[in-house]
Amino acid sequence: MKKILFAATVYHHLSSFHKPFMALFQEKGFEVHAIGSNSMGRKDELIELGIICHDIEFDKTPFSSKNRSTIKELNWLFENIYFDLIHVHTPIAAFITRYVASKKKQGKILYTAHGFHFFAGAPVKNWLFYYTAEKIAVKWTDGLVVMNKEDFQLAKKLGYQENENVFKVHGVGVDLSEFKTNAVSEEVDIRQELDLDKDTLIISCIAELSARKNHEFLLQNWKAIIEKYPNVHVVFAGNGKAENKINTIIEQQGLKNVHVLGFRGDVPKLIASSDIVTLLSKHEGLPRCLMEAMACGKTIITSNVRGSTDLVEHGKSGMTVELNDNENLVKSFIKLLGNEQMRIDFGKQGQRKIQDYSLKNVLHEMDTIYSRYLT
Repeated sequence: MKKILFAATVYHHLSSFHKPFMALFQEKGFEVHAIGSNSMGRKDELIELGIICHDIEFDKTPFSSKNRSTIKELNWLFENIYFDLIHVHTPIAAFITRYVASKKKQGKILYTAHGFHFFAGAPVKNWLFYYTAEKIAVKWTDGLVVMNKEDFQLAKKLGYQENENVFKVHGVGVDLSEFKTNAVSEEVDIRQELDLDKDTLIISCIAELSARKNHEFLLQNWKAIIEKYPNVHVVFAGNGKAENKINTIIEQQGLKNVHVLGFRGDVPKLIASSDIVTLLSKHEGLPRCLMEAMACGKTIITSNVRGSTDLVEHGKSGMTVELNDNENLVKSFIKLLGNEQMRIDFGKQGQRKIQDYSLKNVLHEMDTIYSRYLT
């Protein structure tokens, strides 16, 4: 039986984005394996699918001595199991796994870049380390998958050839059947859960609580927004290292109408309840939360960064704002909060565009790529 390996720093990443692709191989009769850490949980979801998991810790600090033991574990794994195809994700895990797998003469190796850590405006240190690392790793990589226009151009600068070993796909896909309606019943309305009036306007931000996701950009302008619209509330769904800092900002500044909900398993409910979905990240690959919002016909306010602007066209399916442009951020929210018809029109535009990003379409795109390397 042919064997396929998916690799990432944590199982949480694989469970969040790659279960449909693992299932695709299982349906074809392949034995599917995964490597990663269970530090963020969700390994059990892979096991329930019949995925064979190998616990391997990757330290996100590039030059950590801990990664020496990781290399030893990978050597042992590849000496005992031959994989016909290895699909790697997340930069450090992808680099180390490609290196060891190539040395041990494993099968073909694919890498999906969910957003290169070197990008327009990135710190110089990112370019020095991550660009150099990816330049080195080209020789260990049979195929590279990217998700946005900027990364596609960067891939060609690294030395990959269009339609030969670099492929641009429509993200990780969104299940349109889960986000197919704007209708909100009382049973799924977040207003009921939070004991809010039915006419309360809801802004949702569904993202890991981290510095990169930049929740502070909204918080520092929140008073100006609710001064104009006192009946608007924002809900943050997600967890992460920045949670304590976010709660401290809310408390110290006395911010009202802000709800930090933690991790949620009912994202469709949150989006369906929302009037506006926002994501103000400092950088992105191709954010699935925005794809889900578009699938549900919701208008978006997002930062003018790679990935987000691949999805949202300013003035047509939402608003894009430059990072740190406080004035335009406030103006964008006030404009959309006060114009329901504009929100509806933008939502319809986004809903039309997102059809190409459906999970069904992306599974077909990836199946075609996989087939190139398994014949």
